Amino acid sequence: MAKLGQFTVRTQSRIQFVRIDEEVQRAIGESGIDDGICTVFVPHTTAGVTINENADPDVIRDIIAELNKVIPFSDGYQHSEGNSAAHIKSSLVGASETVLVENGRLVLGTWQSLFFCEFDGPRTRRVLVKVI
Repeated sequence: MAKLGQFTVRTQSRIQFVRIDEEVQRAIGESGIDDGICTVFVPHTTAGVTINENADPDVIRDIIAELNKVIPFSDGYQHSEGNSAAHIKSSLVGASETVLVENGRLVLGTWQSLFFCEFDGPRTRRVLVKVI
């Protein structure tokens, strides 16, 4: 049977990547499912979720720097709220990731982690986790 869990992430800056492996792993444990798939979904139009390297924080800094170069905060956008760059970054990064679950654990590579991606913070955000 599929189980839905959720948790919140509180960000401290306009753009921030937050590791969420532990919270997702906790939701998997609470689901009672040992083998299956886990979908992590961010129900926000100015945030996302991605998998990338967890060992060197410069990787995340580089991703953020390049996203900011390609999609600047101000670029003559039409959206009146002033957060068009956040919407575009969210669309490019994506709102969900699917990860295998084996023996009750996330199956990630040695240096991989799940990251919540804030593009319009600081805010308190929800992350949904469905394990089947």
